[in-house]
Amino acid sequence: MTHKDSASLRERLRLPPGRPVDLGRYDAAATPGGPHGKAAGKAATARTGERLAVLQERLWAASTAGDRRRVLLVLQGMDTSGKGGTVKHVIGLLNPSGCRITAFKAPTAEERAHPFLWRVEQVLPVRGELGIFDRSHYEDVLIARVRELAPAPEIARRYEQIKRFEQSLTGDGVTLIKCFLHISYEEQRRRLLKRLDKPEKRWKFAASDIDDRALWPAFQESYEIALERCGTSKAPWYLVPADHKWYRNWAVSRLLLEHLEELDPRYPEADFDVAACRKRLLEQP
Repeated sequence: MTHKDSASLRERLRLPPGRPVDLGRYDAAATPGGPHGKAAGKAATARTGERLAVLQERLWAASTAGDRRRVLLVLQGMDTSGKGGTVKHVIGLLNPSGCRITAFKAPTAEERAHPFLWRVEQVLPVRGELGIFDRSHYEDVLIARVRELAPAPEIARRYEQIKRFEQSLTGDGVTLIKCFLHISYEEQRRRLLKRLDKPEKRWKFAASDIDDRALWPAFQESYEIALERCGTSKAPWYLVPADHKWYRNWAVSRLLLEHLEELDPRYPEADFDVAACRKRLLEQP
C-alpha cells in the first residue's frame, strides 16, 4: 500500500470535527481501505511494523538532539473492542525503548483528590516518546455521564477543558492520534462468551460486564457526544471498525505510520569527528 493509500485511509476514518455523530450509521464490521482478508491484513500489519520501528527509533534518537516532538495514541472503545489487543499487536511490533503505555482504571483516592486531568498529566509522553493510552481522560465524560458520577454541568465543562488540554498538547509538539474502536453489540456478546468458554480468558471477565451491556444505548450516546464535542482539526477522532481484529490492528498501525511519516524524524548528526574516532579505535591494540 502506498503513502497515498494510507493518507486516504486517514481521510476515510476521520470524523468531521464538530459534527453530530450517529454510531448506528457506521458498520463495525466494515474494512474501509483494508487488505483483502485476514491473512493479507496480518501480513500487511507485520510489514507496517518494520517501517514503524525505524520511524520510532528515529523519533527517539532525534530527541537527544533537542527535538521536542512526541506522539500520543489514545485508544477508546466499549469493553472487548480491543484496546489491549491493539497495544499487544501494534505496539508489540516496536522497541520498548521510547514507548510508554498507560492503562487507566478507576481513579484512586489520590487521583480523585485532584482535578480530573491531573492523573493524565503525570504520564504524558516526554520528547521523543510514543505514548499509548488504554482508555484516557475521556473516561471522565463517558463513564461519569452514564453512571452520573458528576453533576451534568460539571461534565459539560469537562468537554471544553479536554479541548483546551489537547490544544495545549498539540501546541507543545504532541501529535495526538485518537482512535475510537467501534464494535457492534452482537460482536461484543460473542467475545464475552469466548471469555466465559475459555478458562484462560475468564480472568478478563466480570459479572458487571453483563450489567454494562444493559447500558449500551447510554454508552453509545455518551461516546457520540464526546466524539462530536472533542474532535478538532488538530486533534480529530478516527473511527476504526473493530469487529474484525485483524482490520483494527492494521488500521491503527497505518494511522500511526502515516502520522510518523508526516513527522519524518531524522537521526541527529554526529557532534564529534567521526573519522578521528574511527582512527583512534583502529589504532588501539
